[in-house]
Amino acid sequence: MGVIYILITISIIVAVFFLYAFIRAVRSGQYDDDYTPSVRMLFDDELKNKSNKKPIQTIKEKQV
Repeated sequence: MGVIYILITISIIVAVFFLYAFIRAVRSGQYDDDYTPSVRMLFDDELKNKSNKKPIQTIKEKQV
């Protein structure tokens, strides 16, 4: 029974360590996206052109 208490204590210590490491990484900017904003302007025209296209007419619609 004493082993269970030791394992629970160790697992809580490890979990707290990983939580601390994650919070430190987030605060230091590890997960900031520096790449997407610089590339977004390159594909901006393509996104606007796709929204302005007319729907494709089927053969039945052309015959009417």
